[in-house]
Amino acid sequence: QVQLVESGGGLVQAGGSLRLSCAASGRSFKNYGMGWFRQAVGKEREHVASVSWIGDNKYYADSVKGRFTISRDNAKNTVALQMNSLKPEDTAVYYCAAQFYGLELRSSQVNSWGQGTQVTVSS
Repeated sequence: QVQLVESGGGLVQAGGSLRLSCAASGRSFKNYGMGWFRQAVGKEREHVASVSWIGDNKYYADSVKGRFTISRDNAKNTVALQMNSLKPEDTAVYYCAAQFYGLELRSSQVNSWGQGTQVTVSS
């Protein structure tokens, strides 16, 4: 399995931008679909964005389409989430996730989770 470490969270005003990064260690990063989930206080963890292990296919939650962009760099074993036009409802802990041979990631099938990074959007 891969080990995941996120960075880049913080506090931003509504309409602003943040970029989250996730560094993976371990073998065969290229064989993992990668993604981001988030969990707000009192809510269940939800899928935000995924990029497939093959074909570089990308999947987004409807709530973030057009605002967030996921990308991966197999040479550097990293995945990033560029978040623009942030809204207060984007406030949550964001988790990087890896799923072996994953396409659109599903939380029940994720093999590895990062520790999470807090994103807070003020109104």
